[in-house]
Amino acid sequence: MLLAQALFGEPDILLLDEPTNNLDAETVTWLADFLADFKNLVIVVSHDRYFLDMVCTHTVDIDFGQIRIFTGNYTFWYETSQIMARQQALRNKKIESKRNELQEFIQRFSANASKSRQATSRKRALEKLNLEEIRPSSRKYPYIAFNPEREPGNQILEVENLSACTEDGTPLFRDVSFQVQSGDKIALLSRESTAISAFMDILAGERQATTGTFSFGQTITPAYLPVEHEAFFAGDADTNLIDWLRQFTDGEKDEQFIRGFLGRMLFSGEEVHKKASVLSGGEKMRCMFSKIMLAQPNFVLLDEPTNHLDLESITALNNGLKEFTGNLIFSSHDHALVETVATRIIEIGPGGMVDSLMDFDEYLKSDKVRAQREALYEEAMA
Repeated sequence: MLLAQALFGEPDILLLDEPTNNLDAETVTWLADFLADFKNLVIVVSHDRYFLDMVCTHTVDIDFGQIRIFTGNYTFWYETSQIMARQQALRNKKIESKRNELQEFIQRFSANASKSRQATSRKRALEKLNLEEIRPSSRKYPYIAFNPEREPGNQILEVENLSACTEDGTPLFRDVSFQVQSGDKIALLSRESTAISAFMDILAGERQATTGTFSFGQTITPAYLPVEHEAFFAGDADTNLIDWLRQFTDGEKDEQFIRGFLGRMLFSGEEVHKKASVLSGGEKMRCMFSKIMLAQPNFVLLDEPTNHLDLESITALNNGLKEFTGNLIFSSHDHALVETVATRIIEIGPGGMVDSLMDFDEYLKSDKVRAQREALYEEAMA
């Protein structure tokens, strides 16, 4: 309703703060198309990279207390910024090498009368070297990599006639059957997020199915990130991050090992002593990724893993999931994540399931699939 009010009347300037929150993929695409054709000025803040790429002609970067405007969409800005960062790092490395060389010469020959003139000239050159003029971005990217301890065998996951209902008996999904093949990274879709969470909970052994069965292969070691994970942080209010993460190890890992994992998630120095109970939503999500990474699973279940994350963390997660060599079932409202990671799309609903070996954009545009998808919910709408 608020979005409709903002769009009504074609304002001269349209300010949108996270307009894609809680919108499904079709609605996000419609909004992006609408704004792309919008004649007047649009200023938008969003964590949805697909949406930013579809809408934006310019990107505003706020860093080091300065505002810089770049021509191009988000992906163009991101790729350009990465190239600039690499170039800056290379220049800094060369300058640092030159500085060390000059410092060494000054130290060796400043007391030598025959070399004093050269030492003085090198000291002047050293003073002109200013690393501060070449500053890398202040943004930090966590390191997210799920490295399986063992390779999965041929038997991965088999689901047969799985169904689930709400407490009052309303069907969430039914008759879901499929086999996971080697290399499958499955995006799980549904118009009802509760259906996805129920399905994930069943596979994680945290909920009973109404009907049906499922079985993981003997070589499979699954790990689960639920959409609601506050219970993991509801223990002793004084527990710091080192002790919080240590509880998910075999007990033989020393503090330096734990610090290493926390450092990958951007918790460094004294931050590792921060109380787990006071973390922000994004910090808790990064801790949950550390927990999963420690387990070294070869099958990962992720329910809305981009919730609460900033763009840097979303990008790191996206890269980590693309590189993951195990199997994956995940749900996400992040269009770019689904498009670049998923090799298979499964949508579930009260009328059954749709199983497609195609990428996300192709899935959304297919007329044949659209008819199948509508059939999933006809019974619930009747």
